[in-house]
Amino acid sequence: MSLFINLFFLCPGARQTIKSLESRMNQSNLMVQEFIMIGFPGIQDRSSKNILFGVLLLVYICIVLGNLLIMLAFLTDQTMHTPMYMLICTLALLDLMSSTTTVPKLLAVLSSDCGVISITACFTQMFLNGVLKAAEAFLLGLMAYDRYLAICKPLHYFMITNNSLVFKVIIGCWAIVFIIIVIPMTLTVRLPFCGPNKLAHVFCEHSTVIKLACGYDIIGIYVGISVGLCIVLGPLSYIVYSYVRILKSVFKIESSHGRLKALSTCSSHLLVICLFYLVGAGVTITSSVPGSSADMRITAALLQNVIPPLINPIIYCLKNKEMHAHFVKMIKMKTQAMN
Repeated sequence: MSLFINLFFLCPGARQTIKSLESRMNQSNLMVQEFIMIGFPGIQDRSSKNILFGVLLLVYICIVLGNLLIMLAFLTDQTMHTPMYMLICTLALLDLMSSTTTVPKLLAVLSSDCGVISITACFTQMFLNGVLKAAEAFLLGLMAYDRYLAICKPLHYFMITNNSLVFKVIIGCWAIVFIIIVIPMTLTVRLPFCGPNKLAHVFCEHSTVIKLACGYDIIGIYVGISVGLCIVLGPLSYIVYSYVRILKSVFKIESSHGRLKALSTCSSHLLVICLFYLVGAGVTITSSVPGSSADMRITAALLQNVIPPLINPIIYCLKNKEMHAHFVKMIKMKTQAMN
């Protein structure tokens, strides 16, 4: 037996096989298994973290309550079971999921000074964040089409669209977004992460994570940029096209009262669109401006996950008459029940 073992180790091919296996084992041991999320580089003292934790926790509670109220209003009020309110309810669901994907982990980091996140959890967070942001962009495009039908073809609105059709289109958009985001994610997951594991961010953002990879994947970078541009410019182009046609129809209305009434039905959607794209543009500008601090870039990215989910319910509660009336009715019923 010992003779065969000696002959095996003397064989050049066997020695090469052993070296190859040892190299792979060493490489796997060097691979990063977890990242350390350091949060804001300029905010590391305990008092500042406590203040930020308190503010962010309050904001997150408002986000959860506001979006749950919109979803509850849709589910409990039969008069709201229309395509427009189904889209608004879906937007509330996306906002709730988007903030929940990133904010709770940040709260844990701020409260415990432990920013450890496994590489699997990091990639999962990155994937969900990308899918939800892309789905919201596509949903805003669907809402623009809904407003176009309501204003330009009001007599045929319920002949063209219905709840079942809208539900199927929403599911279809989610499926398309899932496939689109899977492409850059697959390229990112295949990158070797064997170097530094300190993530200078408050959540696993694609461009930040990819900088920690040992290999430089130019194809993955270009694919990520291309996918991002398609997600942003595709729905935005359609939104602009829809509102150009809406404005043409509105200007054909003779009475000023009729024009204002038609435009008022779009006001909530326009505010949500402006909020979504302006905050996104702010993130892009902050990231591309030379000399901008890391804290500024991280703050801009965090606001993108917090501001729209916080403001959107307020916009629809204040600007939408039916939803405003529903909440007033709900408050009166609760007050009477308490008395």
